[in-house]
Amino acid sequence: QVQLVESGGGSVQAGGSLRLSCAASGYTYRRYYRMGWFRQAPGKEREGVACVYTFAGNTYYADSVKGRFTISPDGAKNTLYLQMNSLKPEDTAMYYCAADFAGGNCLSPNYAYWGQGTQVTVSS
Repeated sequence: QVQLVESGGGSVQAGGSLRLSCAASGYTYRRYYRMGWFRQAPGKEREGVACVYTFAGNTYYADSVKGRFTISPDGAKNTLYLQMNSLKPEDTAMYYCAADFAGGNCLSPNYAYWGQGTQVTVSS
C-alpha cells in the first residue's frame, strides 16, 4: 500500500509561516484523484483545510484559511505541499495528509489513505 508521510510541522509564533510536505513512499503510475490536508485540534472534529483534484488541478480551501494557505501537488516528486502563511493560534492542530483514488468531496475527511500527522503549534 501507499504510505503517506507528513513533515514540516513545528512551533511558530502568530504571523509566521510553515510549509508542510506529504511524501508518498515509492512510486506508482496511478495518480490519486484527490488529495487533501486536514487538521484536528484537541476536542474538535477533523476538518478539511485544503484539497486538490489532481487531474483538473482544482483546489479548495476552508474559509478559515483562504488567502493564507496554498496547497500544491508535485506529481514528479509524489509530494503534496501546504504553504501556511500568517499563521494564527487557532491553526494549532495535528495536520494530516490524505489521498484517494476515488472521487468525493475533497474537503470532507473521507479518504482511503492517511498519513501519521505532523503537529503545528502557533503561539500568540
